[in-house]
Amino acid sequence: MSHDACPEALPIWLVDDDPDVRESFSQWLELSELAVRTFARGQAALEALRAGDACGVLVSDVKMPGLDGLALLRALQALDDPPPVILITGHGDVPMAVEAMQAGAWDFVEKPFAPERLEECVRRGLERRRLALENRRLREALREGSLAARLLGQAPGMVRLRQQLDNLATTRANVLVLGETGSGKEVVARCLHEAGGTSGPFVALNCGAIASELIESELFGHEKGAFTGASERRIGILEHASGGTLFLDEVESLPLAAQVKLLRALQEGELTRLGSNALLHVDLRVVAATKEDLLTLAAEGRFREDLYYRLAIAELGIPPLRERREDIPLLFQHFCRQAAEVHQRPPREPDGELLAALGRHPWPGNLRELRNMATRFILGLELPWHARGAPVEEGSLAAQLAAFEAALLRESLGRHGGNIQAVLEELELPRRTLNQKMQKHGLRREAFLAGASEPPAS
Repeated sequence: MSHDACPEALPIWLVDDDPDVRESFSQWLELSELAVRTFARGQAALEALRAGDACGVLVSDVKMPGLDGLALLRALQALDDPPPVILITGHGDVPMAVEAMQAGAWDFVEKPFAPERLEECVRRGLERRRLALENRRLREALREGSLAARLLGQAPGMVRLRQQLDNLATTRANVLVLGETGSGKEVVARCLHEAGGTSGPFVALNCGAIASELIESELFGHEKGAFTGASERRIGILEHASGGTLFLDEVESLPLAAQVKLLRALQEGELTRLGSNALLHVDLRVVAATKEDLLTLAAEGRFREDLYYRLAIAELGIPPLRERREDIPLLFQHFCRQAAEVHQRPPREPDGELLAALGRHPWPGNLRELRNMATRFILGLELPWHARGAPVEEGSLAAQLAAFEAALLRESLGRHGGNIQAVLEELELPRRTLNQKMQKHGLRREAFLAGASEPPAS
């Protein structure tokens, strides 16, 4: 099967020798906007999978002539990447259900059953398939050292960011990275440096963490005796980063006097250590990061406009986590895996209720906050906001109404474990309207399905 296929678009395979059963099940699933492919024999489905045909979830009756459901299940386990398998068993056939789960079945449905029960199992299986394919892509990306391994997520903003990084990586253009606190600005800077293939160093400086009277010495270095306390020569970070990349975080914190000297050094490719007259040549790329609007600061006289244009040859914007909620389950599980390894704790799988709460939270601390929550979860500690729900967001009336609407949808989806029919009935919405609103707020049903999580490789 092609591993680039979108799991939501993968068909459900129905294997049953009874044509009436195949027709009724496929009609129900198709009414639920799921693609369906049917097979009358288990051997035909097995051969199609071996040939590489795409399958999201395979649903099979147990009792069939030829290759029955259990035999099909066992044969599928020998494949490189088998889909989740749901078996339909007879009423009261507990030993067979136990045998099926031991053989690797994702779930089983006992006859007689309501169609909603089958749909629920199928959707949870699709979410498991999605995570499995994400894990596989992640492992491949890690082996290749690609941007996708460092900047996880399939939200449009992240896809666009990776494309922009790939385009800029091999250039020497200065880059300004825009993003909120904790959104991963230094990770983006390191990706630019590493993907560029330069042999020079990556040197990082948080401009807001250095006292104003020391910043020039930190940037340009100084000679012994240049000022009181300068007991020996110091190489500045611009000189140290020559041949590589200089990352200036919180660049808006630079004092104006230091901004003037930095601008000249970048323009001329030269600097002078404090206490020296000797010009030193430097060749480096600067990646600056800020959470502020530098042009607004320039208009207020707090940042030099000419330095802004020198730094912002290209601008990269990192979307905040609240604008890429579809990536939260994968990111949370990725951080859980990392935390489990660091703290030598067994992996834990978040349930549907927790994933729903993660989707409701506004994430003011972005990825840093999400990583913190994953560590707390692995250590068995209470998540402080989990029981309280999301706070009310500020903004215009339209923005607050949109936030309230999104919160109601998230709460209903979480409460019902992603059961769309239950959400429709509770909120009294037409199916088309609910689909439009979910799309508007970036909500995916799969993120709220209970018990569908599997920790990704990291």
